[in-house]
Order: sequence, then structure tokens, then C-alpha cells
Amino acid sequence: MEEEQQIIGRGTWIDKLADELLQREKSLGRKTDLIRVESGLGASGIPHIGSLGDAVRAYGVKLALENFGYKSELIAYSDDLDGLRKIPEGLPESLKEHIGKPVSFIPDPFGCHDSYGLHMSSILLDGLDKLGIKYKFQRGVDTYKNGLLKDQIHTILINSKKIGEKIAEMVGQEKYQEVVPYFPVCASCGRLYTAIAYEYLADEKKIRYKCSDTTIGSKPLKGCGHEGIADITKDLGKLPWKVEFAARWNAFDIRFEAYGKDIMDSVKVNDWVSENILNFPAPTHVKYEMFLDKGGKKISKSLGNVLTSQAWLRYGTPKTILLLLYKRITGAREVGIDDIPALMDEYNELENIYFGKIKLDNETKVVRSKGLYEYVNLLNPPKVQKPYVNYRLLIQLCKIFRENRIPLVTKKLLEYGTIKESSSEVDEIITLAGNYADDYDIPTKVEIEMDDVSRQVLGNLVSILSSDQEPADLQNTIYQIAKDKGMQPKDLFKMLYQIILASDRGPKIGPLIIDIGRKKIASSISEYL
Repeated sequence: MEEEQQIIGRGTWIDKLADELLQREKSLGRKTDLIRVESGLGASGIPHIGSLGDAVRAYGVKLALENFGYKSELIAYSDDLDGLRKIPEGLPESLKEHIGKPVSFIPDPFGCHDSYGLHMSSILLDGLDKLGIKYKFQRGVDTYKNGLLKDQIHTILINSKKIGEKIAEMVGQEKYQEVVPYFPVCASCGRLYTAIAYEYLADEKKIRYKCSDTTIGSKPLKGCGHEGIADITKDLGKLPWKVEFAARWNAFDIRFEAYGKDIMDSVKVNDWVSENILNFPAPTHVKYEMFLDKGGKKISKSLGNVLTSQAWLRYGTPKTILLLLYKRITGAREVGIDDIPALMDEYNELENIYFGKIKLDNETKVVRSKGLYEYVNLLNPPKVQKPYVNYRLLIQLCKIFRENRIPLVTKKLLEYGTIKESSSEVDEIITLAGNYADDYDIPTKVEIEMDDVSRQVLGNLVSILSSDQEPADLQNTIYQIAKDKGMQPKDLFKMLYQIILASDRGPKIGPLIIDIGRKKIASSISEYL
């Protein structure tokens, strides 16, 4: 039990992971003057919150290492020499002719970048920039063009028989017992996956290949029949994932890389290749679960159920994405835009704990909450607390005021005493909540414990709110309904805040109900009865 209470660094899973990494590096006796962490960025489809998560979490480990006094950098590796396997949902059918070609040689269907691959990478990098993540960008196409992996490729190819047998034994894939684990780009048709390498001429560092029919996923892809020889030091080609990670780790001296459970087999094989073929200890890993959409399906570039950081930031702050990703790493999570109100309020709660406005009894929880807040602020927390307004209150107000929204909502907040003065920070949250109110209207239903008395009291209140006669003083009327039934008025107020704002507190309840609309609130309360 003692062991569990021991606090490492700032008390989060990120610190624990960085500490394990450091202990391992010391036991391996490796130099730690610069510890590189890596995140692989797919460039074959529209990047989503999950793709971003890989880099953001690796950056968290980099921050923790720096916090422990070590120099560290994040390599954001874009796999833009990868071939296009299928057309992602929502993208033009004209991409069909480019299936199997490296994504960096496919024209950008949106017309704004040099290639399809660069377009997709740029969306992800834009997301990282908006979150304040610092990285060194490394393109796959440059890595291969500049021969940065040529020694590793040579070592892998002279051991291809041994590797093929090991892959079959470890994960049951037998294809690399027949073919050499390398895809040249066919000199005739420019495709990658159809160029099947069948012999490595080690002395000349050249690959013999034939562009043959193959299947990608379960779909057939025709080869052009060209037979050629490719030079691994000069001609373009790439290693398959089953061995490429290992080559990268060795070439860039990578000490940490997280991975999603969908590529678990590839990582297992790469660890073996790294240690047994390239004599390079595999990086420390952490496996994370995939994000699911609200229907429980894996968020995926090809399925088109993509939730991008750009879409998210229309409604929530960058801090809410960082909180979502740094809260925890284990467990599959359904994630959607409707999580934003809760994350906005959760961030505020962490801030209140950090600045001592909320006191917790459990010291370990205080340390962890403060540590999480610091990581969400990329270990550069603000010196003073910024003004915050309950996000669900703002959604309700933004539904009332659609025109001239910011000044009118601000005026209400000043009347309620929720804020003392207007500010650019409050304007920003009103804008986000306004976008949410305009695009989504998903009422949040929280679990509320009710006894017979509170049901009666709420029933009486519904009758008064539904009547055409407006009470002279609604605040006092609500107070009196509770008193008459022997219920504490503060308990009734709390219940109403939970129903209206999914929160335990809020502005003065009478004016709030009048502003939102008595009949609308009556209908919301009725759903709980």
C-alpha cells in the first residue's frame, strides 16, 4: 500500500512513465544527454484526435524528462512515403487511380499543398501548433531520399530470411518467408505495394523486384508487370511497418514511443528486430486504447467518423484537448463534441484546486490534480487564475441571445454577479459556447437522487412555471415552495442547478429561470419526474 502512495514527479502517470524510462536507460548504461521520444504521424487520411493523442502524450513524456533535469526532444515522424491503401470516406473518387502510390506523390485533392501526404500532415501539425506542442518534424520521404536508414535497411535485408521466419512464428504472417521486406517504388507505374521484392543483391545494395498483382486489405490491385532493379541507397522505396519502426528507432536513437493497440503485432516484431538484428534496445513503450466514436466504433481516417482538432477547437479551448489526452492513457473511450462542456468545467475545477479555491481532504489527490493541471498547461501554468464562467450556463444564455451575443450575454453575467467585469477571456468562452449552442443542442441529463418530498416540491414548481401567470418574485416563490414542504431551499437550488446547468452551483436561480424561459425549464424538470 505504501508503494502506491509514493509520489513521483508531479504525481501523474506521465511522471511514472518517464521515471520507468530513466531507470531502464540507466540499467542499459546508455547515454542520457539527449533523450529522444517519437510519435508516428499517418499521412494517408484526415488526422483525428487519436492521431494527435500519440504526439501529445509523447510530448508529455518529454516534458516530464525535462522536469527531471534531462534534455529531450520530440520527433514527429510523418509516414508520407506510405502508400494510399483506400480512399478515405468523403474524399473524391478520382483518388482511385493513385491507390498503392506513396501519398507524397499523389496530387493534393484540395489543391492547397504540394501533395496529398503534405496536406494530411499539415492538418495534424496545425493541431499540434494550436495546442502549443513543440516538435522536430521529420518527413518519411526525406528520410528515405537522404539515405538516413540505408545502413539499417541493408542489415534488415541481409537478415530477411531469419526475420521472415520470426514474423511467421510471432504473428502468423507468412508472406515475408517468400518475399524480401522492402517495397521499391515501381520505376514504371510509381506504385509501392505492387513492386514485390524477391532478391537482395547485398554486394551491390540492390533489390530485384517485379510489379505484380496484389491485394490491399481485401481488394485486388493490378501490377504493371515491370521487372526492375532498385538501388536502396538512391532509388525510392520503403520498409514495411513490420520492420520500419526498428530501423527508425535505431537511426534516430529513439528511447520512447507510445502505440495504439491496433498496431500491437507490428510493435512486437519491431522490438525483436531492433534488439536481435540491429542490436539496439527497443524504446520504452506504453500502449494506449483507441478513441471510439459515440456509437462505439473506432475513430478512423478511412471510416470517415473523424473528429479533428480543428472541429473540436470551434467549441472548446486547446486546454480541453490536452485534458482529454493527459487525464489517463488506459481504457477505450468514446469521445465526441458533446464531451466539451464537461471538460471545460473539469478544467476549471482543476484550476480551482491548483489555486486553492477548492480544498480536498486527500493529499495524494491534491498533488495529482495539481500535477495534471500543470501538464495540461505544458508545465507552464498561469500565475493568476483567469475568469471562468460555467460553460453550460453560457450555452443556455447563447441560445437566448443570438444577435449581438457577446455584449448581451456579458450584461447578463454582470447582472447575475457571475463576473465582475468584461474581458477578452470571457468573450472567448462566450464565442465557443455560442458556436456550441448554434450547432448542437444536446441537453445533458445528470443523475439526481430524489425522494418523495423533492419530487412533490419539483412537481409544484413545474405547475407554477407552466402557468400563464408570472410570479411577482420567482426567487422568493421557489424558496417558499421548499420551506412549505420542509425541504432545505439550498437543496432545491442545487437540484435546479443540476437540472439546468449540470452543476451544483450557478447564478441566482430566479432571474436565470426567467431569462431561459419558465416553460422551457418546466419541461426540463418534468423529464426528471
